[in-house]
Amino acid sequence: MTIRFYNAYILTMQPGCDIFRGEVHVKDDTIAFVGTSYDPEYKNISEFDREIDVRGNLLMPGFKDAHTHSPMTFLRSFADDMPLQKWLYEKVFPLEAKLNDECVYYFTKLAVMEYLTSGITSCFDMYSWQDSMVRAAADCGFRYVVCGTVNDFKDSAQKQEELYVRFNKISPLISYQMGIHAEYTTSYRLMKELACVSRKYNAPVYMHNSETRKETDDCIKKYGLTPTELFDDIGLFDYGGGGFHCVYLTDNDIKIFRNKKLYAITNPASNVKLASGIAPITKILENNIPVAIGTDGPASNNCLDMFREMYLVTALQKLQLSDASACPPEIVLDMAVVKGAHAMCLKNNDTIKCGNKADMILIDLSQPNMQPQGNIIRNIVYSGSKQNVYMTMINGRILYMNGEFFIGEEKEYIYKTVNKLFSDIIT
Repeated sequence: MTIRFYNAYILTMQPGCDIFRGEVHVKDDTIAFVGTSYDPEYKNISEFDREIDVRGNLLMPGFKDAHTHSPMTFLRSFADDMPLQKWLYEKVFPLEAKLNDECVYYFTKLAVMEYLTSGITSCFDMYSWQDSMVRAAADCGFRYVVCGTVNDFKDSAQKQEELYVRFNKISPLISYQMGIHAEYTTSYRLMKELACVSRKYNAPVYMHNSETRKETDDCIKKYGLTPTELFDDIGLFDYGGGGFHCVYLTDNDIKIFRNKKLYAITNPASNVKLASGIAPITKILENNIPVAIGTDGPASNNCLDMFREMYLVTALQKLQLSDASACPPEIVLDMAVVKGAHAMCLKNNDTIKCGNKADMILIDLSQPNMQPQGNIIRNIVYSGSKQNVYMTMINGRILYMNGEFFIGEEKEYIYKTVNKLFSDIIT
C-alpha cells in the first residue's frame, strides 16, 4: 500500500529542520519520501494506491504517551477529589479486584480510541492483565509498549521475565519494558529479584518514583534513602530506564538520573489533580536529563490528552519559578514527540524521515485556534487541542480520520460494551 500526502506543511521534528511545504510518501509501514517535487528522488516515485491532499495543513510525528494506565478508563470521573494514597486504597484497588479479561480488553480499546483523537501514536502502559491489553491494542493496530508492574499483590520477577521475552517477539507493534509499580507496593526482596532479571537481559527498568511527599518521606524513614537512591542502590538503574512523575527529586536524585542516563517522565495533569505537586522540570533539564510526557491514567487525570499535558508542563514551570520564559514550547513539543519515543525505547518512531515508521498525525490548521499562523509550534503547545487532530496514522495505517475510527469495531458497540461492563463492576 502506497500513500501520497501532498500540499502539506511538514514538521519533521528533526534537529535544525524548519517547517516546510512539501509532501510525504508512505510505502506499507514506512516513510519512503519526505521533500518537494523539486528533489532529485521525486522523479523515481511510481503510482500510488491513494493520494491525500493535505490542503495546507500540518503533517508531524505522533505524540508518545510515555506513562499511562489504559484500562483505568472504567474509573474515569468515578474516583475523584482524593489524595493519592486514599484514592488508591479506598477506590482504585477494591474496584480493580472485580476486573476480568473482557473488561480490560474493552476498557483498553476505549483508551486507544482516545489516544487516536489526541494524536497519540503509541503509549507506555503500566497495568496488570497484560495479555488482554496487548490483544486490544493489536486488534486496533495501535503501537503499544507494555511496562512491567511487579508488586507484592500481583506479578513476580519470574512472570516479568516471561512477558519480556514473549511480548518482545509477538509483533512489530508490541514491545515490553521491565518495571515495578512503586517502592511502597514492592518488597526489597522483589526489587532485588527484578534487578537480577534486568542484569540478565541488560534491560532498563521503570517505575513510579517520588510522586508524592509522603511516598518520598516514608521511603527515607524505612530505608534511609530516597526512592531514587534505593532503586539505584539495588541495581535497578544499571541498564537505564526512568521514573514516572519525579515530583520530589533531591539534588542527589537528579545526579543519579544524570549519571545513569535515566528519563524523567512528567505527568502534570495527574499531579495537579491529585495535589501531589509540581515536578522540577526546569532543574531536571538544566542537568541534561531527558524529559518525556505522560498523561497518567484516566482515573487520575481524567483525560488522555497530550495537548493539555504540554500546556501544563510549560505553564506550571512558569508559575513555579515566577519566570514567564521558563520551559519554552519548542522544548515541550520535543518532549511529547521525540523524547517520548526514546524513553519508551522505540526505534525509528521519533521523526518524519525516510526509513522511519509511518506514525504520523495531521493537524488541522484551519481551525480558529491555529490562526494566525505566526508560529505554528507555539500554536500547537499554547492554543492547540484535540479538535485540531484530523488524522492519526500508525505503521502506515490510518486509524482515525475526520472523526471516524478504523480499528475493526464500531465505536457505538465499544461505548455500549464499556458502559455495561462498568455498571456490572460498581453494582
